[in-house]
Amino acid sequence: MGSNQTWIPEVILLGFQVNPALECFLFGLFSLFYTFTLLGNGVILGLICLDSRLHTPMYFFLSHLAIVDMSYASNNVPKMLGNLVSQERTISFVLCIMQTFLYLAFAHTECLVLVVMSYDRYVAICHPLRYSVIMSWRACTVLAVTSWVFSSLLALVHVVLILRLPFCGPHEINHFFCEILSVLKLACADTRLNQVVIFAACIFIILGPLCLVLVSYTRILGAILRIQSGEGRRKAFSTCSSHLCVVGLFFGSAIIMYMAPKSRHPEVQQKILSLFYSLFNPMLNPLIYSLRNAEVKGALRRGLCKGRQT
Repeated sequence: MGSNQTWIPEVILLGFQVNPALECFLFGLFSLFYTFTLLGNGVILGLICLDSRLHTPMYFFLSHLAIVDMSYASNNVPKMLGNLVSQERTISFVLCIMQTFLYLAFAHTECLVLVVMSYDRYVAICHPLRYSVIMSWRACTVLAVTSWVFSSLLALVHVVLILRLPFCGPHEINHFFCEILSVLKLACADTRLNQVVIFAACIFIILGPLCLVLVSYTRILGAILRIQSGEGRRKAFSTCSSHLCVVGLFFGSAIIMYMAPKSRHPEVQQKILSLFYSLFNPMLNPLIYSLRNAEVKGALRRGLCKGRQT
């Protein structure tokens, strides 16, 4: 390949390819969802920072999940919204690769944070007397930092493997952001190594964590059934069921996206699934936690009361 074929200056994000009236409707709808995503996760993050009663390992990891959700949505959605109202749908190749890296890093981080949260609940319910020792602040910090660093390194591996490929066209990505599978279609070389690494990473970062989560909650379920107090069982079920809702939404869409056989319309399928975990999941997470968690609702009420008194 010649040097002029190695890089392309910019690519076009085709987006949803619908009529202008529907584009305006989607712009309004997605803007509303994005606002709710930032507002909901921002409120949870603010409550955790300001309310000392929420300064526990569980909410420490929940704050990281809120940061990941806001960052994840902000990496993909603003460009999508801009393309819905603009005829100029290009993005530089460098920014496209950066968007791919951040998308992968945040997605991997969310997988690991969800696993750590399930382990935290397992220790809290199955080993309550040792909880403060096992989930010390030092251990929580190490787990959080490890999740972020490992996720970034794994995303960097994908990006390095992408950059080794020559890109000579086409210059169009049939997606609303630079999703890794769509970016690989721009390459004019064999991408089997990239596909193998993506599949291996899915096993390691999706199926592996999902199995750990399921093992944790199987043991948690057994411990809950042994609780004598009805109120204790209710509280434990409430906390764990909200976490399982988040896990099911996130891992389910990721498995369908990257490990299930493709349909007859893979591009449409990819867009819908990517929209689901780029926008809907980050928006639903704070709603699930706030509506099903008495401590978060209590912190919100205390915060509103303080605001009225000032």
